[in-house]
Amino acid sequence: MERFRAGANAVPGTASTAPASIHRVGGLALARTRAVATTESTVRRLNWACGPTPAPGWINADRLRAPGIALSGDIRDGLPLDDDAVDYAVAIHGLQDLSYPEVVPALQELRRVLRSGGVLRLGLPDLDRALAAYARGDAGYFYIGDAEVTTLSGKLIVQLTWYGSVRTPFTWEFARELLLRAGFRRVTRCDYRLTASPHADIVELDNRERESLFVEAVK
Repeated sequence: MERFRAGANAVPGTASTAPASIHRVGGLALARTRAVATTESTVRRLNWACGPTPAPGWINADRLRAPGIALSGDIRDGLPLDDDAVDYAVAIHGLQDLSYPEVVPALQELRRVLRSGGVLRLGLPDLDRALAAYARGDAGYFYIGDAEVTTLSGKLIVQLTWYGSVRTPFTWEFARELLLRAGFRRVTRCDYRLTASPHADIVELDNRERESLFVEAVK
């Protein structure tokens, strides 16, 4: 995997500080000539696979090019960040769009840019929840309306594949296995908007509570 380093063309990343004592709150054409540099006096946080609505106060990365996206490129080509560049990172409903052989290399790249002791928080579609809803006949769990498909199995399949974008479904134990394979340690399952880390604001991008599992892993 090709990696990119900060240099003369580096641009400052955006970041914000968060009170560490509070725990409760409430994609990819690569820009090959630029890397994000950040100052030592701020908390540096990465929002990978941010989509079309990048979050203020984060280093936003996606395959899209849009205002507010600092890093526009493919993680499979490497992130244009130094080793140990960020304090924590999130990836909310992005990892499942990679094929299975690409997942561990992507996790290794996210791990690379984290400082020692840095935290990665993942939000993933929860296959176990979907299967449990299917088993109990709960059509209301699924976001797929009758105008799309009427059968319960059809709703399950369309939601799991999300109209063709999802390539790798996840369960908690599978996510943990892949994170450990990528070199992370202390992998923890977390509830929606709750963190096991010292970074209260790591949860502020959580969404899609009903269908998601949240996992944190330490470098």
